[in-house]
Amino acid sequence: MSSDYSARHLSVLEGLEAVRKRPGMYIGSTDSRGLMHCLWEIIDNSVDEALAGHGSEIATVLHADGSVEVRDRARGIPVDIEPKTGLSGVEVVFTKLHAGGKFGSGSYAASGGLHGVGASVVNALSERLDVEVDRDGKTWAMSFHRGEPGIFTDTGEPSPDAPFTPFEQRSELRVVAQVAKGVTGTRVRYWADRQIFTKGADFQTEELLGRARQTAFLVPGLALDVTDQRGETAHTTSFQFDGGISEFVEHLARDAPLTDTWRLTGFGTFSETVPVLSDSGAMVPTELQRECHVDIALRWGTGYDTVVRSFVNIISTPKGGSHQLGFDQGLLRFLRAQVEQNARRLKAGSDKLEKDDVLAGLTAVLTVRLPEPQFEGQTKEVLGTPAVRAIVSNVVSKALGERFSSSRRDDKAQSALLLDKVVAEMKSRISARAHKETQRRKNALESSSLPAKLVDCRSSDVAHSELFIVEGDSALGTAKLARDSEHQALLPIRGKILNVQKASVSDMLSNAECASIIQVIGAGSGRSFDISTARYGKVIIMSDADVDGAHIRTLLLTLFFRYMRPMIEEGRMFAAVPPLHRVIVMNPGSKPNETIYTYSESELSGVLAGLKKQGKRHQDPIQRYKGLGEMDADQLATTTMDRRHRTLRRVGIADAEMAGKVFELLMGNDVAPRKEFIIDSSDQLSRERIDV
Repeated sequence: MSSDYSARHLSVLEGLEAVRKRPGMYIGSTDSRGLMHCLWEIIDNSVDEALAGHGSEIATVLHADGSVEVRDRARGIPVDIEPKTGLSGVEVVFTKLHAGGKFGSGSYAASGGLHGVGASVVNALSERLDVEVDRDGKTWAMSFHRGEPGIFTDTGEPSPDAPFTPFEQRSELRVVAQVAKGVTGTRVRYWADRQIFTKGADFQTEELLGRARQTAFLVPGLALDVTDQRGETAHTTSFQFDGGISEFVEHLARDAPLTDTWRLTGFGTFSETVPVLSDSGAMVPTELQRECHVDIALRWGTGYDTVVRSFVNIISTPKGGSHQLGFDQGLLRFLRAQVEQNARRLKAGSDKLEKDDVLAGLTAVLTVRLPEPQFEGQTKEVLGTPAVRAIVSNVVSKALGERFSSSRRDDKAQSALLLDKVVAEMKSRISARAHKETQRRKNALESSSLPAKLVDCRSSDVAHSELFIVEGDSALGTAKLARDSEHQALLPIRGKILNVQKASVSDMLSNAECASIIQVIGAGSGRSFDISTARYGKVIIMSDADVDGAHIRTLLLTLFFRYMRPMIEEGRMFAAVPPLHRVIVMNPGSKPNETIYTYSESELSGVLAGLKKQGKRHQDPIQRYKGLGEMDADQLATTTMDRRHRTLRRVGIADAEMAGKVFELLMGNDVAPRKEFIIDSSDQLSRERIDV
């Protein structure tokens, strides 16, 4: 390389050249994520029109040829001449960086677009882009090839491979049709440039549908249609919601509600110094008064997962920003004050709430609307406007204060439940921290801190150790003799544990059986659960093969799903499969009898039919196991505990989710769905299935 370096080595990229040279600066990446970002830019332009009160329908079409089209019935892009450039409004929007109607000109009070580069960036990164505008009784059209305006000579369907002739003297906005007076709208269709995007980049249908659904929640009454024509048959999905972000929260929430969905609204003003173009053409620093509107919907559930979605002018901010910091700050500050005021009733002591305690079980949608927000980068993932933090914090504190001081019975009850929950989360966190600091693998001589009824194994090798949760002391006695004491530990439970689906965290922790299970596994619970510190590689539920056994297994699965979910997600939860019958086949002469175990009535029928066909006899009566305690140690070891012969059923996350739903239906607080289920299912119940 040459060592000389002078001005002639510098490159000056004009217009859209910079976008094509460094696309990642504008759209983040050139894979599917960047491709989708281009589509968001076009869709968001139409959504901004809807936010301004123009147009209530937006349609997105994924064409079979790889192109995508966005249609709206809004005001339409201006088609008159922009005086500074001498170009039509359409050409300015699609070819000039930092040009548009969102720089405080009064066209939009609040918008998602603000840098003026969205449409022009998409145009620069497209092999072909066609735009049609219905306005002034006419349909105006213009086409671009990699950002350059011109005319494609199509012989059939539009294609980026058609001959292209760029404009030489001046650009031309063509009139291609007439429309009725008052009809307005914009249609943009483009083919992404494969010179820019990676080979595997493609439009993600599920991501597009998720974004369309999200936008429909954020703009009540706006209809969004997504049509995918890339398969054998076209498929259209439509979204329209009138409930706004309250309905969005109900859609996002996964657990049973502890509170209703609360709506917190308010606004604040702040001053901001921004450069404003004067009449002389100079940029003059000017102090402006801004107004920020805050709208929040939230609810707490009985679980501990947190789902918070934040938006600025309907643009998602997945990495948060000043508005989310203000939300967290206001929530924590207010609830800390409430806990201090009610410390005696809550038995909170001198400990302070932390953010995780407050956010446990929270589902919230946070939206702010303000003119010209400051984002960090064109991808708009973080809001930077500093003044928004204090405004959101104050709105949250004031709105929650009105809710907690309300005289309505429901508000009082739900406020009390919420304080109980956050204090229980705080106590659980403190307890888990203390337990984690002192926790270490106990050997047979050091197990005094563990429940006395635990029959531990000798090995400290977590990967090969197993914990059997057994039903009752009678099964424990047999299992002690049947187990491999090197690797298999036993924990008996007394009957049916607490139904944690509708119990509070504090009730769960104060329940002896639930607390013993959590303590023995040794990895904490809820948000503080750390699977790397679990004391056993497998947890196996070993209950009787009857209705009560299934009930106990479902209760245990609900406990693990709610408070120790990683054990299920990593495939470390199992259900033992004990046999139902023992068939002793009588062999002639001195040949020893053969034992066959069956696990269902249908399997037993098949075995008996096979023996009859072979002319073999069996002992009567056939033993039917009513519980694990009826087996002797050899039988239990052979069928259920010996790794060489047993059958285990791995529990998947879908099994646990279904267990939770069944318990919510059959044992939850909501009576109406349970009554409906019983009525609808009554004709399916045979008299023989009732145990009387």
